[in-house]
Amino acid sequence: MNLFTIHLPPPHNSLFNRRTTRFSICFSSESTHRVKLAESLQSETLKLLEWPAVCRQLTAFTSTSMGLDAAQSARIPVGKTPEESRKLLSQTSAAVAVPRPLDFSGIEDVSPIVDAAVSGGILSIRELCSVKRTLTKARLLLQQLEEIDLQGDFPERYSPLKEILHSCDFLVELEQKIEFCIDCSFSVILDRASEDLEIIRSERKRNMENLESLLKQLSTQVFQGGGFDRPLVTKRRSRLCIAVRASHRSLLPNAIILDTSSSGSTYFMEPKEAVELNNMEVKLSSSERIEEQTILSLLTSEIAESNMKIKHLLDKILEIDLAFARAAHAQWIGGACPALSSRNCNISQSELLSINVEGIRHPLLLESSLRNLSTDVSPRSPDLDQGNGVMNSEKKSHAHFPVPIDIKISHGTKVVVISGPNTGGKTASMKTLGLASMMLKAGMYLPAQNQPRLPWFDLILADIGDQQSLEQSLSTFSGHISRLCEILEVASTESLVLLDEIGSGTDPSEGVALSESILQYLKDRVNLAVVTTHYTDLTRLKEKDNRFETAATEFSLETLQPTYRILWGSMGESNALNIAKSMGFDERIIERAALWVKQLTPDKQHEQKGLLYRSLIEERDRLESQAMEAASLHSDIMNIYNEINSESQDLDGREAALKGKETHEIQQEMRTVKNEIQTIVQRFESQLRNVSADEINPLVKKAESAIASIVEAHQPSKESLVREIGQNLYTPRVGEQVYVKAFGNKLATVVEEPGDDDTILVQYGKIRVHVERRSIRPIPPDASSGAAHLKTQVKRIRSLRDLGSLSGANSNQKDSYGPVLQTSKNTVDLRGLRVEDASHQLNMAIDSRASNSVIFVIHGMGTGVVKESALKILRDHPRVVKFEQESPMNYGCTVAYIK
Repeated sequence: MNLFTIHLPPPHNSLFNRRTTRFSICFSSESTHRVKLAESLQSETLKLLEWPAVCRQLTAFTSTSMGLDAAQSARIPVGKTPEESRKLLSQTSAAVAVPRPLDFSGIEDVSPIVDAAVSGGILSIRELCSVKRTLTKARLLLQQLEEIDLQGDFPERYSPLKEILHSCDFLVELEQKIEFCIDCSFSVILDRASEDLEIIRSERKRNMENLESLLKQLSTQVFQGGGFDRPLVTKRRSRLCIAVRASHRSLLPNAIILDTSSSGSTYFMEPKEAVELNNMEVKLSSSERIEEQTILSLLTSEIAESNMKIKHLLDKILEIDLAFARAAHAQWIGGACPALSSRNCNISQSELLSINVEGIRHPLLLESSLRNLSTDVSPRSPDLDQGNGVMNSEKKSHAHFPVPIDIKISHGTKVVVISGPNTGGKTASMKTLGLASMMLKAGMYLPAQNQPRLPWFDLILADIGDQQSLEQSLSTFSGHISRLCEILEVASTESLVLLDEIGSGTDPSEGVALSESILQYLKDRVNLAVVTTHYTDLTRLKEKDNRFETAATEFSLETLQPTYRILWGSMGESNALNIAKSMGFDERIIERAALWVKQLTPDKQHEQKGLLYRSLIEERDRLESQAMEAASLHSDIMNIYNEINSESQDLDGREAALKGKETHEIQQEMRTVKNEIQTIVQRFESQLRNVSADEINPLVKKAESAIASIVEAHQPSKESLVREIGQNLYTPRVGEQVYVKAFGNKLATVVEEPGDDDTILVQYGKIRVHVERRSIRPIPPDASSGAAHLKTQVKRIRSLRDLGSLSGANSNQKDSYGPVLQTSKNTVDLRGLRVEDASHQLNMAIDSRASNSVIFVIHGMGTGVVKESALKILRDHPRVVKFEQESPMNYGCTVAYIK
């Protein structure tokens, strides 16, 4: 139509303008074709990558029917620009941080109801109540977010979620109108909906009261006259009437017969006195019905006028629902929030990699593992959910999870060529990258470690699988080439292209040549292309152009099985002969094929390449093992440090609490002693009245002996006396070790005797400082050996810092117990306990210890009964691997090693 309505320019320019117009139309048509082709290829790529299956993972976490439909049909929002994807990610992160889930109950998809209102229909009471309920609950969603925001420490944390609803019109006035007119609890229109309705219902109520009163009176007369078994008023043909036997119808003269029973023995008659009242009831009922329809029509028109606002509100509720679904999905997979790679030329040292994804798993392979794990563990188990539903990584490690892979591609790399054996994970790794890119665009967390970093791709285009089509007369090669032509047509400098087995399905020499030409073309026209191949020549493109990168899937020559790991910067081998041999091929066939391989490759090159590959693998495994051991040691030392540090906190408060407790115990003990002595005195006074003079002295001695025994029983011990007078009478000697309160009750050595200012010079480590005399206290008799033992353990920790000796030492040990350092948490003190109590406490302590740990059993010297019992338990207990008895370094303490 536009072609025929163009205003023609002046004649002398008509040819030029006509050509320009034709060119514009052709250009517009070509652009539209390219857009449609790009959409079609993108849709097919998402099916190849199984993106709809990833979207369906969200269905279990949605809270509304709208969210469920969107996830099931893979219509979740995907950022069309990097800014939109960042916005979706910020919404997901905000939802992850919300301490409790939002309440979406009562929210319905009222779009069909709104469409019915727009089309001219009158909505029912139930439909109007659905709209009202959805508007109310939508407004409460924003209130819930604001309440959570006020309770949090970071007000901006939830702003991405609040911004979704802040721009919405919650149509409070419409909600109030529906609430004013309709009682949704009983699904009735209220009298106050209109004045006319109130008047009609009032008149109808009064008329109905008169009609019922009249009919009850007449039915009673009929009953008394034997006309029926009981007074019965009923309704027939929308009119109230009386039941009368046919033989007694004369009891109601001039009455109208409205109906008869099936047997004909009963007539339902309307008395002539009730005709006018029944007519009025029918009239008022019709008027009420018309007025109710008028009210429903007015409310329906209000909804029709607000249809755009209601649908906009529903879209925002869906956006909130999907944000929380993505957050719950992130917790379910133990995901990490991805970051977008910078496009700037001046990149920082931390962004040298355009793609840096560590330990990512294919989300669909991970799903099956998580579902298998959930069948073995209760859904409410703390192993599955730690507060926000994040799965315990220790529990995960015991399930058969897919092998994580690392994807590391530096800036400037345009083409990555992945080689390796069949079934080695090349295609799965490529699909994982494609899905990770889509999940980033959709604001989803990735099943990876640390913080993944990827670029934003405008299009993700893939050629994976067999494109053979008998219907279109396409062979395998033709199908690949046809699809590849379409990909090259729509790909841009911001696109990701994934090609599986490029150049396959034709003559190898021509396939290599064509593949190399295609890759050379792609390196200048796309953001990144990742291809898999068995052609060795393609892996050597890196030597000519640094925009190419190689990678290989790892293959174990020992087990002849793939490890499904990617070795970046390596060139893999197909290992076809090894795989064929492991599958039972005739050895003569394998040997003949090996001879052909030797003829096709230079002498010794193949063997040297394999040896180099194996040596690199062994070196990598050794370094990974050392790194894991170092990390484990560092974790053990930090745990001990944190434990000791926590024990040294708030010493003043703990000391005050201890003093208060001791004071309370002393006061209680004094009251007990006082009561006991008072009892003895009272008994002595009562006995004194009834004895003779000769019996007084024995009685006095008996009372004195009883009081002396009480005093002796409550006499303070030697240790407590030392503690009481230590600060006032204790004078340390030069070279003696003491506890210094100012250092957190740490051990220090006395350097000089106390001076005139009542201060003492002590040395703590390499520091010498004067401290007040009252701030030091002596070491109890058993503590010196403990201090020396602590010194020995500290030296042992320092000696473990040499990682070189660590790897050699740990290689000969089957179980590693980490640094053996005594703390309050790994010590059980049996001193002062009875044998039975000590045995019970020691058994409980052993059972509660973690695997590969130690426990310090302090049994003291004493009579040796508790010690012998403890040693017997340690010898017989199945969890005790070995134990070290007391030595000059740890008198009264035995160290036990737990399995």
